[in-house]
Amino acid sequence: MSDFEQQLRGWWAKLTAWLRGGQSGEGTRKAKAALQDFRDSDTGRKAEAAFRDLREGEVGRKAEAAIRDLREGETGRKAREAMRDLRDSDAGRKAREAMRDLRDSEAGRKAQAAFRDLRDGAANRDKS
Repeated sequence: MSDFEQQLRGWWAKLTAWLRGGQSGEGTRKAKAALQDFRDSDTGRKAEAAFRDLREGEVGRKAEAAIRDLREGETGRKAREAMRDLRDSDAGRKAREAMRDLRDSEAGRKAQAAFRDLRDGAANRDKS
C-alpha cells in the first residue's frame, strides 16, 4: 500500500469516527488534526499542486475556453433560440397548460402527496 493510501485510510478512519459521534470536542480536534496532517504531507501537497495545475494549466484553460465558446458561440445562440421558440410556440403553451392542469387535478394532488410521503419517509430513515 502506498504512503498516500495509508495516509488517506488513516484520515478517513478518523473522519468517520468523528462523524459517528464520539467525543465532540476531541473528535473535532482529531479530525482537524488529521486533515491538517494530510494537507501538510508530501502527498497532500502533491494533490493540491495537481489540482492547481489542472485548474490553472493548459487543460483547464482549454476546458474554460470550450465552455465559453459553447455558451457564447453559434451553437449556444441556436440552442437559446430553439428553447425560446419552443417556449413561445403553441406547443409550448399547450404543454405548460397541460402541466398546470395535471398539477391542479386530483391525480396531480395525489401524486404530489405521494412524492412528499416518499421524501419524508426517506429523510426520516436517513436520520435514524
